[in-house]
Amino acid sequence: MQSLSNPASDSSDLSVGHWPRHRTTSLDWLVNETRNERFIDNLLVQLCGRLRDEGVPVSRATMHFRTHHPQWLGARLLWRVGMTEANITTFDYGIENTPQFLRSPVNEIFSGAAEVRRKLEGPHADDERSEFYDDLKREGVTEYIAWPMEHTLGKRHIVTFSSDRPGGFLEEHVAYLQDLLPALTLVTEIRLKNIMARTLLQTYVGPHASEQILAGATTRGSGATVDAAILICDLRDFTTISDHWPRDDVIELLNGYFDAMSEPIEKHGGEILKFMGDGMLAIFPLSNPQACENLLQAIKAAEAAMVALNAENKRKGREVLRYGIGVHVGEVMYGNIGSRRRLDFTVIGPAVNVASRLESLTKEIKRPVLLSKAFVEMSGCQNEMDSLGAFPLRGLGEPVDVFAFPLT
Repeated sequence: MQSLSNPASDSSDLSVGHWPRHRTTSLDWLVNETRNERFIDNLLVQLCGRLRDEGVPVSRATMHFRTHHPQWLGARLLWRVGMTEANITTFDYGIENTPQFLRSPVNEIFSGAAEVRRKLEGPHADDERSEFYDDLKREGVTEYIAWPMEHTLGKRHIVTFSSDRPGGFLEEHVAYLQDLLPALTLVTEIRLKNIMARTLLQTYVGPHASEQILAGATTRGSGATVDAAILICDLRDFTTISDHWPRDDVIELLNGYFDAMSEPIEKHGGEILKFMGDGMLAIFPLSNPQACENLLQAIKAAEAAMVALNAENKRKGREVLRYGIGVHVGEVMYGNIGSRRRLDFTVIGPAVNVASRLESLTKEIKRPVLLSKAFVEMSGCQNEMDSLGAFPLRGLGEPVDVFAFPLT
């Protein structure tokens, strides 16, 4: 590879030369010294600092990645001179169809270009990307270069480098940066796949279970036990709705219901462990002293969200959704259960069964939320709840004292 002369010299007077043996080039660093750096944004910041130390006049750099995330199509990492941390921006699905994206050099690379390079000093011809380049010029950028990073199986991501040196990059600078691309592609792919694995696990099994799996809980019978306040929620009459409404309407109704229930749970520190058809299981670990209070606040916020959702459903001529919630407190046992080759990281235990029976009891008592005496006593909310008496629950030896939110 090519390397640049004395890094202490002014970047405008650089010529090709050789590093002293005691200095580590950016390529050596990427290949040999980044194994303990987990995060791509830190790699970008450190790389750009090294490049400037080596005399490469990089003033701005970005990386653009497409990710398998349920909310975002992709993310951009941005570094500018003086920044000790990269700025991370996520982009929603659909941005790839906007005029701003379609006119961008990033889209040109994603569409197959091997390079986009633009000198920005002095007047330049108007084109559909002139607004983007004008913004860079106002930042003091004199040249912009974008290249693809080709990951496995044709997955194309992007790195860009910009210069603030009068005249832009020298050809020696460009050659030096190009020499780094294979190593940069390799180290970013490794870390991006780690991020994707973590994201996919969190998406499908939740943050706590995903951490257990990533930590090695992948054999049948392995798992952990957590003391928690437990919430089980189920949608009423979903079978009837799914039989009489078009598939797309049913999916939209179900997603709206899960949004209304899930977002308050996550906002108040709960963790959704499982979706079961139109049902949901969530916990609030008792390691947080406010767990029970947080669960109650989550239910109140979810009830308000369901009122708003049902108002919108009425406006669209759709069904009003009803639900039942059962709440208990106790041990939740996570575990890998299944066949030798197909496992489910699921939750079991008597406390889960009690919460489930309370949720089913809401159908008989006609109160949407039922709470066990054990939960109410732990939360200290006895005076705020209606005591409904003791009820036998299927599969349990002794009746359970049941409480509900006051009728309004």
